[in-house]
Amino acid sequence: MTYPPEPWDLRGQMYVSVWAVPHAELPPLPEGLAHIERPVTLGGRGLIVGAWAEYQPGGVLHYREMLAAVLVRVKARPALAVTDIWVDSRSSRDGGRELWGIPKELAELEISSGAVPGNDAITASARAASLTIARCLIRPGRRLPGRWPFRLTVAQPLGSGVRLTPVRGRAELARADTRWSVEPGGPLAYLAHRRPMFTVALRDFQVTFGTAGGRPGGAAG
Repeated sequence: MTYPPEPWDLRGQMYVSVWAVPHAELPPLPEGLAHIERPVTLGGRGLIVGAWAEYQPGGVLHYREMLAAVLVRVKARPALAVTDIWVDSRSSRDGGRELWGIPKELAELEISSGAVPGNDAITASARAASLTIARCLIRPGRRLPGRWPFRLTVAQPLGSGVRLTPVRGRAELARADTRWSVEPGGPLAYLAHRRPMFTVALRDFQVTFGTAGGRPGGAAG
């Protein structure tokens, strides 16, 4: 096995953007989910969550990641279904696929702070097969006081069913301004020329992904 057993305890920085996209333009759910999950819609629009993450030393793995996920409902329970995701770690790719059914692909990812003193802007980019998937300029704002807990569920096809994986953690929160640039002919074309409704920075987060002993947080089938 080339990856750690679950749960994965991870540390780092994450920048999460949310878009409202017309239902007809949402990306298709992963194969095996469409008959179980339904996108959550508000006024005929579904919600897409996009994120850049830098998992840093202190966790079981350190790597970079970019993803897009659809907010769905599984038997009245809200969850995220990851439709597109790239990492720069083979261990993360293999573990994500085999433990939780997350369709991770390898890519060249860069997430870096600005080199100009006093400028806290962050630049991020993802490239695969000589194609720039997306770029982003992130300007985090002032942090809120304290560390805030968060919980969510990730729902993905695994084997003959659906794996519902719990995710829980804590982070310092800050509002952020972002400028996304998505390749119109790439895999995230459904986000091209769209502006996110808002972006939140999860600074110095600690997150636990999965459950001890590999016991599912639940399953649907």
